[in-house]
Amino acid sequence: MMEDFEKVDCFQETPVSGKHYEWQLLVDRHWLPVANDHVIETHYCQPGAKGITINTSHGQVFIDFDKLQTPNAALKVQRLSFLSQGQTEDVGWYFRDDQLWCEYGAQGPGRLSSSISSRDIELQFSLNPQGTFRFTVGSTGYSLDFSTMTQTNHITGLCRNVRRRPKLASNTESLSSTSVLPTASSSQLTDGGYKWKFMGDEGVWTEYQAHICSFDSAAIERQYQMNPQGQLHFMVKSFSYTLDFSKMCQVNNIFGTSRTVRRTVNHGIQQSSSSSASPQWQFQDIGGTWMDYSKGLAQCSISSQDIEIQYQQNPSGTTTFTTKYFSYELNFSAMTQKNLSTTTTRPVRRLNQ
Repeated sequence: MMEDFEKVDCFQETPVSGKHYEWQLLVDRHWLPVANDHVIETHYCQPGAKGITINTSHGQVFIDFDKLQTPNAALKVQRLSFLSQGQTEDVGWYFRDDQLWCEYGAQGPGRLSSSISSRDIELQFSLNPQGTFRFTVGSTGYSLDFSTMTQTNHITGLCRNVRRRPKLASNTESLSSTSVLPTASSSQLTDGGYKWKFMGDEGVWTEYQAHICSFDSAAIERQYQMNPQGQLHFMVKSFSYTLDFSKMCQVNNIFGTSRTVRRTVNHGIQQSSSSSASPQWQFQDIGGTWMDYSKGLAQCSISSQDIEIQYQQNPSGTTTFTTKYFSYELNFSAMTQKNLSTTTTRPVRRLNQ
């Protein structure tokens, strides 16, 4: 991922009020706070983020979130936490399963809930940051090694990576708060009964609404109907954005931050009498099981209905979508799904109901 800072604004001399954290770089033996560090913090709070690259007056700097260091030994990085007496930071502990980063204590599809939670692990970590912690999931015992940040299965010996990340505070300045659209030109085109939403923090879909911005779902839909492969360029305060209809994403032109966008049928306006006969899209999961595309599946950004809409528009094209931690490309010609990070490819099929 790439987040670009204005070079002239990379360092700030005075702290920003209302924050409980501060990111700093050690330059010429002086710790300097990084301006706009809410961008770093937002990414750091995501367990799947490995790091971030920023532009500084000393050139590009990559911050490794796991090691909290940069490739340049002379350029150090640190994250300070400012909490009032009696306050503690809300921290999440995550392990990497075969596909996703999962928080301890959270019960997902086909996965037993562990006997411990993030809060339990954080307590043990605070007592001995270099120690180990034993726990069970069902009848299986595990060891969590804080010094190596790994989890080991006592029966199989399987070792998995572990991450400790703060959870995004409600008062943290978030990019999603400025990821909205400006006034759109009026059009006589119908809104078609569709809703337009962008993927906010923590995997929450947020609809473009007039009380937040003057460009709501109906206005976006009218622009989309004018040019389904086009783009919308706009400004919000000092930020410039592009909404790309062909890629279904919204990009912050200053930071390069990309957010997935989706277009779904507004069932409150448009009811389909043939919804039961709509084709069902499935992918072949591990073990050969065929799974339905569903927005409830690991926070998948697309459903069978969404895929069918894209397919009808271009049966030989492609469409992209996201789950909680990965991005995928669905190729209609090849009938395959590819993980854009791992390149893992799985068969896809379209079933007529």
